[in-house]
Amino acid sequence: MSDIADFSASKLLSLYRARQLSPTEATKAALERINTYNIQVNAFAIVDEKTALAEAEASEVRWLNGNPLGLVDGIPFTVKDLLLTKGLPTRRGSKAITSNQPWPEDAPAVARLREQGAVLLGKTTTSEFGWKGVTDSPLTGITRNPWNTDLTPGGSSGGAAVAAALAMGTLHLGTDGGGSSRAPAALTGVFGLKPTFGRVAGYPSAHTGTLFHIGVLVRTVTDAAVMMNVIAHPDVRDWYALSNDKQDYTVDLDKGVAGLRIAYSPNFGYADVDPEVAALVKAAVDIFAKLGAVVEEVNPGFANPRSIFQTFWQAGAAKLVRGFNPEQQALIEEGLLSIAKEGDRITLSEYLSAQDAREALGRQMQRFHENYDLLITPTLPTVAFPVGQNRPQSSIDNPQRDWAPFTYPFNLTQQPAASVPCGFTTNGLPVGIQIVAAKYRDLLVLQAAKAYESISPFIMPLELNRNVLK
Repeated sequence: MSDIADFSASKLLSLYRARQLSPTEATKAALERINTYNIQVNAFAIVDEKTALAEAEASEVRWLNGNPLGLVDGIPFTVKDLLLTKGLPTRRGSKAITSNQPWPEDAPAVARLREQGAVLLGKTTTSEFGWKGVTDSPLTGITRNPWNTDLTPGGSSGGAAVAAALAMGTLHLGTDGGGSSRAPAALTGVFGLKPTFGRVAGYPSAHTGTLFHIGVLVRTVTDAAVMMNVIAHPDVRDWYALSNDKQDYTVDLDKGVAGLRIAYSPNFGYADVDPEVAALVKAAVDIFAKLGAVVEEVNPGFANPRSIFQTFWQAGAAKLVRGFNPEQQALIEEGLLSIAKEGDRITLSEYLSAQDAREALGRQMQRFHENYDLLITPTLPTVAFPVGQNRPQSSIDNPQRDWAPFTYPFNLTQQPAASVPCGFTTNGLPVGIQIVAAKYRDLLVLQAAKAYESISPFIMPLELNRNVLK
């Protein structure tokens, strides 16, 4: 039964169609994984076993009647606890939000999955309001990396990444405001996609504004394509949502990369990258060349946009904290309150100047992609580090050293970007490459990732070593 949990969405659907497996069996297998491993990794804020089994049984009836509800009927999925779920609390990792209130609606991506029959298992953990790049919070405690439970899975979608890595569900919704899906994907060895801003509708608006993307975390690129077919639709509640482009992300997924012009930037010209990470990324880039892409080592040419990003991030934190009364603010992590105080000091002129600089960065990347179809970088310059730290020791020793320099620029520019597993260090820790395309070219990112996956299949912790977790 437990091996069923490892099946991809495509395989589950084919087995349902052939009446060789039921959604109830698949859901029970996912719940068995959760019951076995979640105590060690703490990836879930809420598990709703009773409702999940009821939804699975209803899906089973539909399949038996030859009338599935949609593209993912009976597929187990999870939702990061920053996204609204009807009937379940969305506490966002914070004691400042009480569960004793109505929860009457789903966020758009959650609604699309449920409309097409997916089975909700529960809510995955996040840092408080997603404020930091690791996954621990006052509400749910520490989430741990399945490759080594002394280490962090990154964040803030760490719970979703861990759930994906351990097959505690098939499809996983995260969020990404500066790398929050791609960073944990890299540190846990799963596939993480940040679509073009607005391609997946979001509601309510996040405090980080237009930095905020809905993320996808899965074990295969094909599952990401299946998921995008369901969630990549507009919603009237999202003023920024893109119109429906009617793209089928599974069509031409195997097109390959032959003839594509790929820019490979090992460090943006200013980032410090661990030598072992750099070597694994370079080896992955060489595979794209062997697959027929024209690869050139070149930096995109922009200066470090960290200060631009921090202006928006700090201003957003200030907006968030101002929405709570003093008693609630007393329950919020000091680190987030400190960022909010910095945000309160930002002047209107400084904010508007950051907006101008952001637009200039976006224009520069649009021009860059006139010459290059894709940009490949490391996802992160480091591997997983101990829990209890908000950053690697190298960044603690040198606060000016940016430990996630490759992800947030593309929240500023709103481009699609994905983290793709590309191997393991000598200590057995996963490393990821980041694949970036011009705005609206989400399918191209998926195609490139699929091409790489076809040569170097992704390995999950329980596949490599069943004794990683006890």
